Amino acid sequence: MTKKSFTGINIQHPISQLILSGEKTIETRTYPIPQKYLGKELLMIETPGKLGKFKSRSVAVIVFEKCFPYKNSTEFYKDKRRHGVDISSPWAWSDEKPKWGWQIKSVHRLKPKSVDKRLGIKFTLDLTP
Repeated sequence: MTKKSFTGINIQHPISQLILSGEKTIETRTYPIPQKYLGKELLMIETPGKLGKFKSRSVAVIVFEKCFPYKNSTEFYKDKRRHGVDISSPWAWSDEKPKWGWQIKSVHRLKPKSVDKRLGIKFTLDLTP
């Protein structure tokens, strides 16, 4: 039986843990999700960032159902309950870059597995969980 391959999306620790726990239901980025990935299963790659003491690993299959722009900082921070980004966060609102909300439809946890492939900046192709 052939294993299914996925496109992977990198999400930094500890943000990844908020998504896995269900606390974070909107991922924020400075660009919209490519249309071809909306409604598709993506392999969530947890990257260590500055706080993690591990190598990048696959942790879940995630599906995004909707993508929308935030018009201004007021609108962005009104939605803090869903995205969890605080004004003091490195991912806080900036007037220089747009903010997009990627609404999470589902997250299916996997047994964490190291990712041997060199990770792309945004998406990594042909990964197996």
